[in-house]
Amino acid sequence: MGATERVADAAAGVVDAVAAVVRSDAALLEDDLAEFLGSLTAPAAVSSQSVYEAALRRSLYEPVADAVGSKVGQEALPPTAGAPGGNRAPLRPSMVYWAYRNYRGFPDELGDGGAEADLALVRRAAVAVRVMLKAFVAIDDIQDGSDVRYGEPALHVTHGVPLALNTGSWLIAAVLRHADDPAVVDSLVRAVESGFTGQAVDLSTRTAETRAELIAAPLEERLAYWESLAALKTGTLFRMPLDSALAGLRVVEDEQDILDVAMRQLGLASQLFNDLTDFVPEFGGGRIHEDYDGLSNRVFLELLDPESQLALSGEQLKSYVLGHPKLESTLLALAAEAVELKRDAKESVYRVCRSDRSAAYFDLTIERKGHLIDRLHETLQQRSGT
Repeated sequence: MGATERVADAAAGVVDAVAAVVRSDAALLEDDLAEFLGSLTAPAAVSSQSVYEAALRRSLYEPVADAVGSKVGQEALPPTAGAPGGNRAPLRPSMVYWAYRNYRGFPDELGDGGAEADLALVRRAAVAVRVMLKAFVAIDDIQDGSDVRYGEPALHVTHGVPLALNTGSWLIAAVLRHADDPAVVDSLVRAVESGFTGQAVDLSTRTAETRAELIAAPLEERLAYWESLAALKTGTLFRMPLDSALAGLRVVEDEQDILDVAMRQLGLASQLFNDLTDFVPEFGGGRIHEDYDGLSNRVFLELLDPESQLALSGEQLKSYVLGHPKLESTLLALAAEAVELKRDAKESVYRVCRSDRSAAYFDLTIERKGHLIDRLHETLQQRSGT
């Protein structure tokens, strides 16, 4: 029996108890997030305002409230009567809290020795990470021209591009101040740098020069380009929560390296899933065919043929890929690659889990989206008859 099977069997007996801790931690994060938002927008609640205060409310505090209150994030845990968090809004677990539980213990394991101080640090880091992700979304939607985010109008649609850009930038500064701990702040700054570097590379795929170079490049170079881009953009979103917690908790470097590789793998698996949903109506929903004008999609890069002398227009590329005889086999192979990446990442994380409960906590946190990767692969297998 492999490590994955042994951990899964052991976790099955404790999953209910662990789920309660996950919900409790997620509820605490929601409380802290609401308090942080209140501290940012408190002047907006003042009934008697000067012209200056009213302008600040409209141009900053209201966009901030909309940005922080958006649905950004993975699929949430639904409200459950009697559980931590009760019947209020859905809860979103955080890898920041997984790190705390793994390295400092579960509620019945905590003693003296700084656990409370570490929890205070982790609470601030979790809020900083959540709001940082929302700031990234506000800016990313402007750059990508996305008008809808998780079923809601994008921030720049409701408040205009200048205010949305300013809001995202202001939130980054606010959360770096909120994180407080120098090691956590340094981790977040590096995540910001990686995210914006990846966005620059992504935006480059819309230029004639980069598009021509990608089309002419051999397959190996195109795939290396995609992996570098995915690691910087999507991989950063997976690494940032964990990296910030590991930095704050002063986790040993060897384990930081193991977890960094695992989060990179999860980021690549997630990006493959996102790329494939452009071709699978069962999962793409309203997003089907949305990104066919870009060359950052792995399916495009797999199927491009430098000898085809393709023009650079999105419509011609779209027709070429949709009619390609290897499209279905490529989709299936990439889905299998995503499953393997996720499996390898989980195996790596299990190696540093301090207990079966920690492994179960990780599974409950990751599999909110991870199970979709498996379902996508199964769907493509059924579609191809394999």
